Amino acid sequence: MSRQRQRREGSGGSGSGSGSGCSGSGSGNCSPGEFWVKRTTSVSVKHPESRFYSPVVFEHHQNPQATMTEAEALEKKQHKSSSGDVLPEGTREDAFDNTYKEKEGPKPPRIVVWKNVVLMTLLHIGALYGMFLIPSAAPLTLLWSVFCFLISALGITAGAHRLWSHRSYKATLPLRIFLGLANSMAFQNDIFEWARDHRVHHKYSETDADPHNAVRGFFFAHVGWLLVRKHPDVIEKGRKLELNDLLADKVVMFQRKYYKLSVLLFCFFIPMSVPWYLWGESLWVAYFVPALLRYTLVLNATWLVNSAAHMWGNRPYDKNINPRENKFVTFSAIGEGFHNYHHTFPFDYATSEFGCKLNLTTCFIDFMCFLGLAKDRKRVSHELVMARIQRTGDGSHRSG
Repeated sequence: MSRQRQRREGSGGSGSGSGSGCSGSGSGNCSPGEFWVKRTTSVSVKHPESRFYSPVVFEHHQNPQATMTEAEALEKKQHKSSSGDVLPEGTREDAFDNTYKEKEGPKPPRIVVWKNVVLMTLLHIGALYGMFLIPSAAPLTLLWSVFCFLISALGITAGAHRLWSHRSYKATLPLRIFLGLANSMAFQNDIFEWARDHRVHHKYSETDADPHNAVRGFFFAHVGWLLVRKHPDVIEKGRKLELNDLLADKVVMFQRKYYKLSVLLFCFFIPMSVPWYLWGESLWVAYFVPALLRYTLVLNATWLVNSAAHMWGNRPYDKNINPRENKFVTFSAIGEGFHNYHHTFPFDYATSEFGCKLNLTTCFIDFMCFLGLAKDRKRVSHELVMARIQRTGDGSHRSG
């Protein structure tokens, strides 16, 4: 069965069996507006590798008042803060859109961006050289490199990803400023562009409109998507997203305006200058280890979420999608490897059923809440997670 067909067959709403039912855990008790009528529709879908059409069944759960996707229904019922208060509803640009259809006919040609190819090649050569310099680096320089790695990673995971892409929690101005600076240290495009592309990735995952479509292979999903021009559908869908929350965020817009300067300062100058100035590390080692090598490692840790976590691992929450639970990615990307869970419940601030376990980013957000710098963490209830596991999981789920 092709991946595209798997996606379509698994894109139905909640519930199993036939007839009518209620959303939630299946207890049989319906509150007003929760009684959904279930019907199925059979359509013909042409497989990319075949000349023939075969029937694919879609499930529809229709509310008498309105029709919503499962992700929207879950969000409406489950978006609560850690104190249990229901959070205001908002538009969800990160919920998968199963109405999108790839255009028929030949694919547009790949246009290589040779400048990016040269820069990425030189960057990785420099990082390899930095690895050979590790034995000559002072212990404090190595500790500083690890510290810069963690700050950079948090700028992506807690910042661009969980805060600005998914709005899974709220942060005060001081925390948003810190995460904005940390994001500049990570140097993976500014927050606005990163969040926009990530919302497109979730909304059109593993289709032509996905910026790093893993169906196109490991290399493309990992780094190749940065070496070629974007597919026209990626550009088209990105322009249609509702991004008013990002446009209204002064930290996001300030960083976007001064992004190049902030990258030079926080990604390269500060990581290099601190060990040289404070404990006499050579500028040569300080540039290649805490600056260049650290930057390259953060890049690849993030890219592994797009590539490895879409290819290798189990799928305990939804076997009909390709994102996987991958422990190596979880470790390297400080908590972002619970990817089957994340694509099933993209609005959960922890991106995992297990809270802080192997999830440094979740620990960081929890600590920020303890300090009063963050609030309104959105979480999926245990009952809802277990119901989803029973309905669409691959049988590999473990309780901890």
